Amino acid sequence: MRADAQRNREKILTAAVRMFADEGLDVHLERIAKEAGVGSATLYRNFATREALIEAVYRNEVAQLCDAVPGLLAAQPPYEALHAWTRLFLDYVTTKYGMIDALRAIAATGNSPYGQSRDMIRAAITALMDPCVAAGAIRTDISPADLATALEGIALTSARPEHRDRAERLLDLTLDGLRLSGRLRR
Repeated sequence: MRADAQRNREKILTAAVRMFADEGLDVHLERIAKEAGVGSATLYRNFATREALIEAVYRNEVAQLCDAVPGLLAAQPPYEALHAWTRLFLDYVTTKYGMIDALRAIAATGNSPYGQSRDMIRAAITALMDPCVAAGAIRTDISPADLATALEGIALTSARPEHRDRAERLLDLTLDGLRLSGRLRR
């Protein structure tokens, strides 16, 4: 993809995330194109249908969440990186929550938007937990799959934006249970 075409695609995805979150999934695609600063033809060239745009937004959000891991680990100690990433996970879930019905409808057609996302998220969690274990910051008897399940549970019960404070408290409780400080190393 040419650089300008890639920039246009990214502008469309950014505008779509914002507008889907603010106005719902029924927002006119032409309005998304205008918000992105591109023509309708550019939007439709990249995303032939609303469902294709919704799926691309979802996949892009997963990629951004997972791609954040190396930068977080480079900028701060492992446990703080894990903590910061769980907040990004909440942002991702809040965005996904507004699209859940559309994503289910897409999945019902046989085109699962979830395809690799669960594996990508677990790989990101592993990449965060491994340095934490190596630094002696977290327990070794909790697997990335365990933490992923806990995060998914928190997300299922607290995904709405108005529940953000509760979700953060639950994340802190979960992460505190994962820490080794003050407890015997396992």
